Amino acid sequence: MPLDYDKLIDFKVEGLVHRYGPKDTMLYALGVGLGEDPLDERQLAFVYEKELKALPTMAAVLAYPHAWLEGAKAGIDRVRQLHGEQGIRIHKPIPPAGELIGSSAVTRIVDKGKDKGALVYSERKVHDRASGDLIFTATATSFCRADGGFGGPSGPAKPIPAIPDREPDAACELRTLPQQALIYRLSGDMNRLHADPATGRAAGFPGPILHGLCTFGVAGHALLRTLCDYDPARLAAMDVRFSAPVFPGETILTEMWREDGRVLFRSSVPAREVVVLNNGVAEVR
Repeated sequence: MPLDYDKLIDFKVEGLVHRYGPKDTMLYALGVGLGEDPLDERQLAFVYEKELKALPTMAAVLAYPHAWLEGAKAGIDRVRQLHGEQGIRIHKPIPPAGELIGSSAVTRIVDKGKDKGALVYSERKVHDRASGDLIFTATATSFCRADGGFGGPSGPAKPIPAIPDREPDAACELRTLPQQALIYRLSGDMNRLHADPATGRAAGFPGPILHGLCTFGVAGHALLRTLCDYDPARLAAMDVRFSAPVFPGETILTEMWREDGRVLFRSSVPAREVVVLNNGVAEVR
């Protein structure tokens, strides 16, 4: 069944209410590695209820309709669909507890051609339910590997920021825990690929892999630690491409370059010499 462009481009999920509390906020932070040093009071602010703060990257899991594109029934091959890119823009600090309401919509579809797949761009706007304030906007790109050649528009694709060909201005190494995926999945993504060794092996990996959005959160932690002194109000936006999986327990190196008022970054696993997040761009206040 070819991808149905008209059905997919009009697809929306509106009014999704997400109630969460301090435990959810702390669990998310633990899931992306905060609290590794329990004596570091800057990290403790995200995993302890006293003066609790929410990480900016928690936007990735709030008011998010999991596997929502399946609801369009537009012919997407779910098995061969990949999460290609993720972005967040924080308009107001995320409350450590509250009630949010999110609306998600497909914004653009690019047909890369038969055997080349399709790109589905989406946007999620999340407001505070009580005040109506816009808290954050999240964007994502799904790479539908089996769904190209349906006769849709061939562009334009999202521009890709190039990583500078010079030494980074800053770098941060953060270790993930062997049980990291088991903790992170409790924030909402219960896919067996991140917990069940047999499922991981069936997918061609030696075992479970870390969630891409967990790696995204680790990179956000590196930016927050290195450039923002752990002040979540200073990390205004970040956007990145997923390029390779991380295995729980690996150390992630995030390199950063200051260019034209932005921060360009990429994350890698030095032990395997593989880039796991690429073409990242962030805005720091």
